[in-house]
Amino acid sequence: MSTADAVPPPPDAGGLSTGDRVADQSLAQLAASARFLLDLTPINADEVRDAFLAGDVHEPDFAYRELEADPDVMRSMLDAVDLEVVEDPTLGHLLRAKHRELGLQVEMLRARCSEEFLPLSIELYGGVASPLREQAAAILEAVQPRAMTDDVVDAEEFLEAARAEIEHYRSVDPDITMHAEIRDDIVGVLVQDDTLLIGHDVEVARARTNALLQHEVGTHLVTQVNGSRQPVKILGAGLAGYDETQEGLGVLAEIACGGLTPNRLRQLASRVLTVHAMVGGASFVQCWTALVDEDVPPASAFTTTMRVFRAGGLTKDAIYLRGVVDLLGHLAPEGVEPASALDVLLSGKFSLQDLPLVEDLHRRGVLHPPVLRPRYLSDPEAPARLRAATQHDLSHLVQGAA
Repeated sequence: MSTADAVPPPPDAGGLSTGDRVADQSLAQLAASARFLLDLTPINADEVRDAFLAGDVHEPDFAYRELEADPDVMRSMLDAVDLEVVEDPTLGHLLRAKHRELGLQVEMLRARCSEEFLPLSIELYGGVASPLREQAAAILEAVQPRAMTDDVVDAEEFLEAARAEIEHYRSVDPDITMHAEIRDDIVGVLVQDDTLLIGHDVEVARARTNALLQHEVGTHLVTQVNGSRQPVKILGAGLAGYDETQEGLGVLAEIACGGLTPNRLRQLASRVLTVHAMVGGASFVQCWTALVDEDVPPASAFTTTMRVFRAGGLTKDAIYLRGVVDLLGHLAPEGVEPASALDVLLSGKFSLQDLPLVEDLHRRGVLHPPVLRPRYLSDPEAPARLRAATQHDLSHLVQGAA
């Protein structure tokens, strides 16, 4: 076992009251049981894409899985969580914010594929402010696209690589709960709770495989394990607004392992511009055409546009670029060693905005250091790459050819 990979947690102390723990665990269980992104992701994206690219479909018509949980039932369960019993003021603030967020997600599921969905999405994830839009446009102008490689990893090979990555962490701690599986009802790759879900037709450029593993396993699954081992269990499911910082950390992992390619950076910028256009009233075809005009391959442009238009308009995809830009700003001050500064951020799933409150819980012994450290931080070149990332424009940090 490598001491660089595991930090033994101290005895579980912290002094949380029974009421604190009950409220925390109740919200954590509700959050972990939700299938929020799965319920907002089309199940027929592949066939619609093929028809759209063949010219048989003008405006795509997506189908979605049946909601596993009735929003009314979820709302009732959420209302039954008593936050008045929480004694710790810091924890109380965090739990109240998470309670509000879960309520908003319930309303989004209720409003799926209706006109009410987009305003709720903007409330949850935000829109695109002018500085972010300008950064995204500058990236597309400065970073030239590279030819798509034929050397790709399919779903089965990526699953094998993911399981090998998970086994690395299991060698550090045999009790971790991480899994990976192939699904035929999702597009791309995503993490749901402690499981990496891989779409059956996924193809990943071989040169991008490690970067994607460090994003999904080394960030999302590692922080899920670290958070679930904390006395405050909601850190495993995620505090309010955690997605933006999580995705930022995922992109930071890609930078640290040398896997941020030109096409990947252009993808993140394209997502921002597509969210901005969709919120502004552009149609699916208009957004897709704008991406193709920026030399995005038609199939990739479809996937980006689908992700943004799903369920009635999901603005989540703007948070990847926004998250990494905010993190780089946080890590930039002189004298800060980025790799070391990540330790607290990797102790669970929470937003950069809540870092002072999480640090307060750490100082008081309520929380402990992370059980797992991402594998990419063991790369001897990672510290230098992270330092460079805080000192240069993102467009100067791309690596590789695809």
